[in-house]
Amino acid sequence: MPSGQRAQWKGILKFGEVSCGVALYTAASTSERITFNTINKATGNRVNRIFIDSETEDPVPKEAQTKGFEIENGQYIIIDPEEVSAAIPESNKTLEIEAFIPCSDVDDVYFDKPYYLTPDKMGGDAFAALRDAMKKSMVAAIARTVLFRRMRSVLIRPHGKGLIASTLNYDYEVRSSEKAFEEMPKLKIQGEMLDLAKHIISTKKGEFDPATFDDRYEAALADLVKAKLEGKSLPKPKKVQVSKPNDLLAALRESAGMMKAAADKPKRTAANANTGAGRQRAARGVASKAASSGAAPRRKAS
Repeated sequence: MPSGQRAQWKGILKFGEVSCGVALYTAASTSERITFNTINKATGNRVNRIFIDSETEDPVPKEAQTKGFEIENGQYIIIDPEEVSAAIPESNKTLEIEAFIPCSDVDDVYFDKPYYLTPDKMGGDAFAALRDAMKKSMVAAIARTVLFRRMRSVLIRPHGKGLIASTLNYDYEVRSSEKAFEEMPKLKIQGEMLDLAKHIISTKKGEFDPATFDDRYEAALADLVKAKLEGKSLPKPKKVQVSKPNDLLAALRESAGMMKAAADKPKRTAANANTGAGRQRAARGVASKAASSGAAPRRKAS
């Protein structure tokens, strides 16, 4: 169990006639992002959200609010929250594996949110047996259960010492890729243009290391908060120019030359590769310090 982290869900993982207690923990969180409150410019006070009637414009208190399904413009079927709760499938707290499939069978466009799946107190042997067997068989598992008030399909995969469970989007929730690309022109790139593009790719090959990725938006927000505290203005970033079709070959040639020169240089050390991430952490620290002093927008968990 991760120290200081509360389980999002606890239940039973069942495969065949074997079962073990498990717990789900959030694997990705946005709570460390810088967020802003809405402020009244005239008073400097925080603004509260108030629901109003769309016709009368009168405020509607929480106890007078209910759910509604629109059947046509401005016409609603009223549904009480109790009726919604009654319609939700009851959770038996069992995450039952329905099938084992090759890991590559699930298109990642169906991935929703990842959670760490760990053994909960008892049942560590059964959990480890499942994890190791899945690793050796190179398979993932499809399971279903009620999570967070909805019936959900979950993809379970071995991950480090435990398992990772990713909730999956339903087919109706995933938009068609054919429709997304239907207006793309049919182009076939050949000759020098294709060779130059392949050359650029070959000189830029690397490995996936998320520790070297900079969240430039978050760093820019931290710099903005710091600049506001110091009464300074930030320089405007340069606009990126999109290559025009008639300039594309020239841009590819220039890029290929630049990539070749870069490939001839010694590789950056690990310390240099992480410099950007260090700057970002430092900038976030400034913003966090400013927020705690009350002089800047506060950071809040999402």
